Amino acid sequence: MAKPDNRNDNVEKLQQMKRNTQHNIEAAEEAIAHTNMPQEQKQEVRAKNQRREESIAAFEAEMKDEKQARQNGYREQ
Repeated sequence: MAKPDNRNDNVEKLQQMKRNTQHNIEAAEEAIAHTNMPQEQKQEVRAKNQRREESIAAFEAEMKDEKQARQNGYREQ
C-alpha cells in the first residue's frame, strides 16, 4: 500500500532548495571572479547559473502553489 502524501513540510523543503541553489550561484560567480579559469569554462558556469535561476523561479512557483494548498487544507481541487 502506498504511503499517504505528506505535504506538511513541502514549503520549507522548497525554501531550503532555493537557498542552496542561490548559494551555488554565488559560489560559482565567486569562482569566476577569483580564479583563472578558461573562457569556455566561464561560459559553461554562466550557462549553469542561468539554469539555476530558472530552477529558483520554478521553486518559487511551486512554493506559491504549496502555500495555497496548505491554506486550503490540501483538499483535492
